[in-house]
Amino acid sequence: MDDTAALKTTPLHQLHVSLGARMVPFAGYDMPVQYPAGVMKEHLQTRAAAGLFDVSHMGQVVIKAKSGKYEDVALALESLVPVDILGLAEGRQRYGFFTDDKGGILDDLMITHLDDHLFVVVNAACKDADLAHLQRHIGEICDITVLDRALIALQGPRAVDVLAELWADVASMRFMDVRHCRLHDVSCLVSRSGYSGEDGYEISVPNEMAEDIAKRLLEHPDAQPIGLGARDSLRLEAGLCLYGNDIDTTTTPVEAALEWGMQKARKTGGARAGGFPGADRILSELDTGATRRRVGLKPEGKAPVRSHAKLYADAEGKTEIGEVTSGGFGPSVEGPVAMGYVPVSHAAAGTEIYAEVRGKYLPIAVSALPFITPTYKR
Repeated sequence: MDDTAALKTTPLHQLHVSLGARMVPFAGYDMPVQYPAGVMKEHLQTRAAAGLFDVSHMGQVVIKAKSGKYEDVALALESLVPVDILGLAEGRQRYGFFTDDKGGILDDLMITHLDDHLFVVVNAACKDADLAHLQRHIGEICDITVLDRALIALQGPRAVDVLAELWADVASMRFMDVRHCRLHDVSCLVSRSGYSGEDGYEISVPNEMAEDIAKRLLEHPDAQPIGLGARDSLRLEAGLCLYGNDIDTTTTPVEAALEWGMQKARKTGGARAGGFPGADRILSELDTGATRRRVGLKPEGKAPVRSHAKLYADAEGKTEIGEVTSGGFGPSVEGPVAMGYVPVSHAAAGTEIYAEVRGKYLPIAVSALPFITPTYKR
């Protein structure tokens, strides 16, 4: 049986094929890893102009309290995430994460307040588990609806000009604003956000109109299609986590350097402190610190250090201290970049440690994150 037979496809699958994409299995979907231009050019295209990504494999979920009150759905979701949802303004989006009873991360997600309900985007590989988690814990008081829609990401400094061809008001949006709009007379939901470190947008589109909208955006001379390969190198340079690599149930938000995703109201002394899974451990680590930390890593030379490479305190490889979780070549940085976990004693920027690569111990410097300067429109 053909290995691809069981793979799901997105509404843009035929467009990818027609554009010459190399398709690969990813999170149960047949997805474009690169187009004929190649990963390097696609990466640099996104940093210089605009890149169009298909992220329709991700889960789009609407959560609404059976009472119809926003306060009720906000407090329900707050029982599962260490995030201030009640204080989230209408039309605004916030990054968050589901935690388990041990303080580990079940998934990271984007949460939007829309009128009386929440719109949530979850990772493709986790969406079935996330839906079961939501249903199990808040299903009695909330209706949880999975939307069957395409999701397109338009990223880069020229993204605003590209999207403005279809909707002029897009320029007035700030980072993490979310609005309903009509693109080429199609009802869409647009957020000024993304996962590249660049200004940009994510656009939720009806399946049947996704290819038409994508083609219209690609008609702009500044826009080109971008695959998963460049999406990965872009987010790595931006110091952004990939679930399953950099964060999972073995990492807490504090270890992962994601404290910025937890607001004052949910921390010790806050109006609604705790009340989420793993709160005891997470709040304790917020107050006293974790024993290890996700850090940026810059290897010497040009050889990339890949995920799962072991990290050592010494050049002889006697004292193992951690592991690389993501690594590769950073086209914008013009050198190899990586992320990984090390003890807090070795987490200061500039600390020299060593990575094992093919039996050799290569010098690698702990670096501040991100590796590039983000261009979000705040």
